[in-house]
Amino acid sequence: MDTDALASRWAEGPLAAWAPLLERQVAAGLSPARHGDLPRWQAALDALPAVEVAAVHLDRGRVGAEASAPLAAATREALSGALQGLHPWRKGPYELFGLHIDTEWRSDWKWDRLAHAIEPLAGRRVLDVGCGNGYHCWRMRGAGAAEVVGVDPSPLFVLQFRALAHYLRDSAVNVLPLPLEAVPRPLPAFDTVFSMGVLYHRRSPLDHLLALRDCLRPGGELVLETLVIEGGAGMTLMPRARYARMGNVWFLPSCATLLEWLAKVKFRDARVVDVAVTSTDEQRSTPWMRFNSLADFLDPEDPGRTIEGYPAPRRAVVVANAP
Repeated sequence: MDTDALASRWAEGPLAAWAPLLERQVAAGLSPARHGDLPRWQAALDALPAVEVAAVHLDRGRVGAEASAPLAAATREALSGALQGLHPWRKGPYELFGLHIDTEWRSDWKWDRLAHAIEPLAGRRVLDVGCGNGYHCWRMRGAGAAEVVGVDPSPLFVLQFRALAHYLRDSAVNVLPLPLEAVPRPLPAFDTVFSMGVLYHRRSPLDHLLALRDCLRPGGELVLETLVIEGGAGMTLMPRARYARMGNVWFLPSCATLLEWLAKVKFRDARVVDVAVTSTDEQRSTPWMRFNSLADFLDPEDPGRTIEGYPAPRRAVVVANAP
């Protein structure tokens, strides 16, 4: 990513307050001092083979690219080896030149559950918070977004994005190695803000909602996806220690409670557009994510409960508008 070019593009307009911070923020986010594996990941990125791209597909389940000619066996092996050097791949799927990157999550299923329920993205500036390697960022661009900015503090996920961007080249899609807290506040620059799979990792969910609101233009749309429990208004689960073996899960509200939280921080017209139990077909181990996955986090005697005895993962998508 050319940080200077991006900062220059942002220098005039709604993102001007962010532009002068970019170079320092990106350098800090990708500093080897943050993660000892960064040199190894960078070596994997540098090992990507040259391929002549004939077509790019951002509007289908397997985001990816086609080559102008079938890959030679050595090129295909080099491509697979370089991408496996960025293991584990959690969000996807992708397909590059016939190579299927079968990620842990079928993130396309999540997209299909919400795409019909949100405002059309054509011409919009979009922020994707906690975007991972940017799978949904590419889908947003494929749906017509004019610009997509993803933020995620994990250097590995950012380098995975860069590996994909090496072939999918599109300067309108960028993933930055930052948490939401690094975005200047207020910055009411975005028409749509996505926060998917983040809220339950926040110690203060209301502060997270306020930060999301501060990124939206007046009337802009929030698309929020998070773990929920069944129950009425006021009901919230706070796991004592771990939830599905995750140690950083703080609050799982009922849908009714989540709507109350959104109203409390002045969002308008909040509505639940989807609720789905996460299945072991949607989240699972694969050759591209060889660690334990959802099946290992559920009670083997009762898959309706986590290994700790809590209700198994259930996810809701809520859409609301900024005041």
